[in-house]
Amino acid sequence: MGNEKVRLVYRIKPMDLANAGAASSHVKSELQKYGIEEEVVKRVGIICFEAEMNMILYSVGGKLKVEANSNSVEIFAEDNGPGIEDLEKAMQPGYSTAPPWAQDYGFGAGMGFPNMKQNSDVFEVESAPGVGTKIHAIIYRRKENEAK
Repeated sequence: MGNEKVRLVYRIKPMDLANAGAASSHVKSELQKYGIEEEVVKRVGIICFEAEMNMILYSVGGKLKVEANSNSVEIFAEDNGPGIEDLEKAMQPGYSTAPPWAQDYGFGAGMGFPNMKQNSDVFEVESAPGVGTKIHAIIYRRKENEAK
């Protein structure tokens, strides 16, 4: 990938469990086509999946956008959902407000935000009750010839 920029945009529908994970899977395959490092693709996939599931389970739908260039991959997730009452609690591993029906499907372990933060180099969340949630994550690419 030279100086080109990759931009992917997905509409996420609420309660769409039949397509859960489809956007994040597509993101991973597209980034692989552009030669993005496998470790970066894996981290992007985790962040996108968690954001996608949060939109499906908790919001009225939203948009997932991924932009990649030679230096980084950025993820933007935005929904018009109910917003998050207590963002500090939501960032704690194991904290979940998942409804029983979501837990019946195996979702709602309370690891969404912790997983996103752990896999990001930069992770920002804006949310307010009644307004919705915006997530911005950045993963910096590490060139093969750079020291790790």
